[in-house]
Amino acid sequence: MDHPDERSTNTEEGLPSGERAERPEKSSAAPSDDLSLRLAEVEDRWHRAAADLDNTRKRAARELALARDAERARAASVFLPVVDGLEDAVTYATGVNAALAEGMESIREQAIDALERLGYSRIDEVGVPFDPRIHEVVSVVERGERPPRTVVAVPRLGFGSPEHLLRPADVVVTAAEA
Repeated sequence: MDHPDERSTNTEEGLPSGERAERPEKSSAAPSDDLSLRLAEVEDRWHRAAADLDNTRKRAARELALARDAERARAASVFLPVVDGLEDAVTYATGVNAALAEGMESIREQAIDALERLGYSRIDEVGVPFDPRIHEVVSVVERGERPPRTVVAVPRLGFGSPEHLLRPADVVVTAAEA
């Protein structure tokens, strides 16, 4: 009697002799379809990877621009007390020594120019309408013949633009209409 372990096996199939494995019939279109599906999948993955790379580049560029703007603002803000101190010194020196005041004013202008080169233009216009994005009211005066909410004096310079404000200008404005 044959022992189950002693049966001969079909080495090609790994099945006991006498048993045939049923092979699925392969059509000639199957490899082509599989190849097309695989190619489509690889192309899709490639397009997704390219899009991810493009998004990563754009995000890195935005983050770099934000970091650059933040560093520029930090560097520019260091000049603000210098500009304010020079303004006070010019005001004092004007009454004491005109030549000294002129020299200090020149240095003050250089500091303001440095801020402008960093991208923060001065905000010091008089006669313009009050803009809460760039102005901070420190005093209100009677209108007289001037339009309401008009800037009549700038006691402290502001720097920047509505989009990138370093410091709002302190302004004196005319009263609003009743």
